[in-house]
Amino acid sequence: MQSFAVFSLSPSLPLLKPRRLSLRHPVTASSDLNVSPPNVVSVPPLPRRSWRLASSDSPLRAWSGLPSVSSPSLDTNRFKTAATAVPEEGEGSGKMTKVLELGLLFAMWYLFNIYFNIYNKQVLKALHAPMTVTLVQFAVGSVLITFMWALNLYKRPKISAAQLAAILPLAVVHTLGNLFTNMSLGKVSVSFTHTIKAMEPFFSVVLSAMFLGEVPTPWVIGSIIPIVGGVALASVTEVSFNWAGFLSAMASNLTNQSRNVLSKKVMVKKDDSLDNITLFSIITLMSLFLMAPVTFFSEGIKFTPSYIQSAGVNVQQIYTKSLIAALCFHAYQQVSYMILARVSPVTHSVGNCVKRVVVIVSSVIFFKTPVSPVNAFGTGIALAGVFLYSRVKRIKPKPKTA
Repeated sequence: MQSFAVFSLSPSLPLLKPRRLSLRHPVTASSDLNVSPPNVVSVPPLPRRSWRLASSDSPLRAWSGLPSVSSPSLDTNRFKTAATAVPEEGEGSGKMTKVLELGLLFAMWYLFNIYFNIYNKQVLKALHAPMTVTLVQFAVGSVLITFMWALNLYKRPKISAAQLAAILPLAVVHTLGNLFTNMSLGKVSVSFTHTIKAMEPFFSVVLSAMFLGEVPTPWVIGSIIPIVGGVALASVTEVSFNWAGFLSAMASNLTNQSRNVLSKKVMVKKDDSLDNITLFSIITLMSLFLMAPVTFFSEGIKFTPSYIQSAGVNVQQIYTKSLIAALCFHAYQQVSYMILARVSPVTHSVGNCVKRVVVIVSSVIFFKTPVSPVNAFGTGIALAGVFLYSRVKRIKPKPKTA
């Protein structure tokens, strides 16, 4: 009996040569293939097998006798693989962290607004000096800004004289806007002041059309109608209504929106060191120097302990509440700019609308302000119009085809 096992190697191993293996006592096969020698068991020849060592860029295949993957006799469905995108580790947690951070900023924005309006109203009601209160708020903000710049907590900007000249008009209207707001809060309820301040989109549309040539779309005009109607309805039914508080809130709307128009008209050139927070900080410092001489000339010095005691007010309470109101005033504006750097202007406008609702509701609950159903309905219509305005003001008109 004689059998052969043949191993063939691929050309990748040229030094190996096929070897012929034979039995020690070979058996001579007869010319008649059907006849076997005596005492010899005939063994059928083994199938020819071969090993092929594949190259480095293809997988190792053993036993060429096995069917290949391309063979029709093999069910290729069993070997189908699906490629799926595996998210990187930490990608989902990073998005969740950003969402939580943004939610925390919005909560701080609303909370600082609530505390500012409550404590500021209490101080204005007891002291009756809106200019002095406004000056204190600018002074506390300026101290905080100077502290952050001195300790390098925030980069101190390098401002040229030309930039200061361009920022000056913004500082003037910013000062007037905050002064008129405090004058209104001292005369009427917090909820009514913020209801009137919902008219800001109306002044924005009018001033932009007058000075920037921006023609409002029909959608914007349609959103202004419920704002004006709601404020009018709330004003007619307001218990604490008086003309001084109403006109002061309207003047605040006018000056605040003039600031936005001026910022577009002047086109202050910003570099890397002059972002929104830095611009707000510079305006706060300039407002302090603008407000100080006007306050001393108009109201005198009314923040001394002797004057406060003569007015029959607790000195420690006034100082504490004034400090908290000033800190919250500066903090909520800083947080507002931080949010604006992370979201789109439309999202920020919607958040500002929600903030106004939160402030109105919280002030009504805290001060137990009497609100009639008609007054609440008018306020709701005005706020709904503000929300609609924030959504449609980004809609661009379709270009006219020739």
